[in-house]
Amino acid sequence: MTVYLSNHEKSGKIVFKIFVPWIPIFIFLILTLAFAIEGWACWLMILPIFLVASSIGGVLGGYLKAQSRKNKLNISILILLPFLMGPLESVMEKISSTYQAYTYIDINAPSEKIWDNVTRVKEIPIDSDTGYLTRSLGFPRPLKAELNYEGVGAYREAIFTKGLIFHETVTEYEDNHKMSFTIKAYPHEIPSTTLDEHVVIGGNYFDVLNGTYELEKLPNGLFRLHLYSHFKMNTTFNFYAGWWGKLIMKDIQNNILQVQKKRSETR
Repeated sequence: MTVYLSNHEKSGKIVFKIFVPWIPIFIFLILTLAFAIEGWACWLMILPIFLVASSIGGVLGGYLKAQSRKNKLNISILILLPFLMGPLESVMEKISSTYQAYTYIDINAPSEKIWDNVTRVKEIPIDSDTGYLTRSLGFPRPLKAELNYEGVGAYREAIFTKGLIFHETVTEYEDNHKMSFTIKAYPHEIPSTTLDEHVVIGGNYFDVLNGTYELEKLPNGLFRLHLYSHFKMNTTFNFYAGWWGKLIMKDIQNNILQVQKKRSETR
């Protein structure tokens, strides 16, 4: 519409058709943020798709502008298309898919010291936080992790800022080698101001299922600490949401691994 309603001279320029449709997108972004209709995290994730789609629409609008004298019904049909597609989109079945986020780090320290920093993580000061992506998205940052005992059936709490707590139950345990655990986050425990409903952990669209630490001795004498988790996406566009989910989970995990490495290598 932005291109179609412009004059013929402007609508014929390719740069105009590609970039001018971005203006209403950014106006929409500002308004939804100002009135708290959507969160910044959701906007950052969806913005690339919106911009590409608006540019495609701009090129199409320029074509219809040039052809307007031949067929005036085209633009009317396009205006009505979102209203026709909206109800169809709302009844589309969401697809549940599981993904793995794998990370690791090499540490020059005794295995016992590394493992102590794995099972229990003392409070992490903000200056040790390297989770740049999650911080820019406004996600809670990790504070500490507490384990009641070492063994199968143990209960572990991974505590984040803004009231987010991962409740973890150990399902497999080998001292100084491996620890697997289920992960549960309860949405009712998380304040509504912490995360947008579309990215709240344990909500309708995104949930973390389990995690595993493995400590491997390398030939060069170092130890490689593996950390991987499985999470679930439940959307109609998992191909894109799953990619973002991996980025977020890897950022959280790498942040924790960096803390564990630094503390383990400190004399």
